[in-house]
Amino acid sequence: MLKRLLIFCLIFSGLVLRVESQTIDPTVRSNKFIVIGDWGRNGDDQQLEVADQLIHQVKKYKPDFIISSGDNFYPNGVRSIHDPLWKHSFEDIYKSYHLQIDWYAILGNHDYLGDPDAQVEYSRISRRWNMPERYYSKTIPIKGSRKKALFIYIDTNSLIPEFYANSIYGPNVAKSDSSAQKKWMKKLIEEEDDEIAWKIVVGHHPVYTGGRTNGYDTRSIRKSLENLLRHSEVDLYISGHDHSLQYLEHNGIKQVISGSASEVTQSDTLPYTKFTASEAGFILFSLTEEKIEFDVINKSGVTLYHSKIEK
Repeated sequence: MLKRLLIFCLIFSGLVLRVESQTIDPTVRSNKFIVIGDWGRNGDDQQLEVADQLIHQVKKYKPDFIISSGDNFYPNGVRSIHDPLWKHSFEDIYKSYHLQIDWYAILGNHDYLGDPDAQVEYSRISRRWNMPERYYSKTIPIKGSRKKALFIYIDTNSLIPEFYANSIYGPNVAKSDSSAQKKWMKKLIEEEDDEIAWKIVVGHHPVYTGGRTNGYDTRSIRKSLENLLRHSEVDLYISGHDHSLQYLEHNGIKQVISGSASEVTQSDTLPYTKFTASEAGFILFSLTEEKIEFDVINKSGVTLYHSKIEK
């Protein structure tokens, strides 16, 4: 009865398109990981509630790593590796023993309001924070298989022309070579390797979104990346930026948005929206050689949506 009431409320509110009863099986041998984004608020908004639920899901599924989809520190990034926000927004919030696993992070626009390279530098003193460069890649072996999955972590901020003219963003993005990044990314995506079963790109800004941030930044990312993602062998694009949880399929591009690990904003339905929820939470993934499954989980532990991508 409670579940039916929840489904009715979510559909009536217009925030969720569909609720799935199926969830990822924790006993299946697979590479599991969680994506959270837009979280660093000193525990304010709903960051603490989401962090508590993150612990529950990590205990249950034992993921191999966590991906942070950017905007790691509000409101203006961090100034150095000694910035108090490292303690108050990250270390003290995600302090559970169960969360002491690898975190693979990328930079969001708010991170560019501070010193983005301080987040790169923090990788050298942290046992779990991984951001070796502003953009980088990671190849992982798929459990129970001879195949591998390629994760390409990009810096979308340098792909937004308007940022270069901004008095605050400008000096930081000027240190990035957007052309070099795109050439590097294109080479990785188009490189033929029979061992690579999945190619997943992680960037802060979405290509498509039903959220309120569908402005000049999203349009710039779409102009910069849409054709590359559309005509390549990228299986999934993961982003944050919008403070919501979404799954969209358009022009051959499959994209999830996980950007509501603290603040939540309204997300509307587009013609190609498969799922959207204006709720605090994150997304859990399970990857095998044959398929990628994912559960959208809110701060209360309810699986709002389940889907899969198959080869």
